[in-house]
Amino acid sequence: MNFQERPDLIPDVQTPNNEAAQESIHATPTQPVTPSGGRHAIHCLTIIGQVEGHYVLPEQNKTTKYEAVMPQIVAVEEAESIEGLLILLNTVGGDVEAGLALAEMIAGMSKPTVSLVLGGSHSIGVPLAVSSDRSFIVPSASMTIHPVRMNGLVLGVPQTLDYFLRMQERITDFVVRNSAVPRDRFLSLMLNTSELAADIGSVLDGKSAVREGLIDRLGGLRDALDCLYSLIEGKKDA
Repeated sequence: MNFQERPDLIPDVQTPNNEAAQESIHATPTQPVTPSGGRHAIHCLTIIGQVEGHYVLPEQNKTTKYEAVMPQIVAVEEAESIEGLLILLNTVGGDVEAGLALAEMIAGMSKPTVSLVLGGSHSIGVPLAVSSDRSFIVPSASMTIHPVRMNGLVLGVPQTLDYFLRMQERITDFVVRNSAVPRDRFLSLMLNTSELAADIGSVLDGKSAVREGLIDRLGGLRDALDCLYSLIEGKKDA
């Protein structure tokens, strides 16, 4: 069901201050939650299903619409009453440019941010997972790393390969810059031909993602919240 068609289905969550900014946050179809009963007022951003970019996906697809999330991130950054951002990820990937745009916005926030991978954070979900100040993954989650793909018409000319290489380099640079995984190791995982039966790439479970330096820590919701609270308090003390 499209929440833009049924605004009455969007939960009404009250926050203490900056009502105009909060109203703009709650008007998006991603069902944000800004709890105020904890130690600090934080905003919860969910990125689930497939990141929908320049093309509208079929109705049966569970999607996260990037044009709705982008202003939501801006509103969180500007709202004085919100002290931090928690990103919950369970995504199969999606539009490369849309996902990378969201990742760059999160990485450019001044407020403390923590991401938690639940279920999976595949493909362009990898940059989204590492875009926060601290990243967590539950033991049962997985992350799939593979080269950039393209649907539709592809011209068999050298310029097409050059475009793919430049796009892949943008993603690789972002991941390496925002995580502890070495560039050579990330490329090795991405171009692995011995793991996936009909594809190129690697699948990492929670422990492997931490061991490779892609994700900071293994943990669940409580761990992610405690870390976010600590970042908020550390920023206040600075």
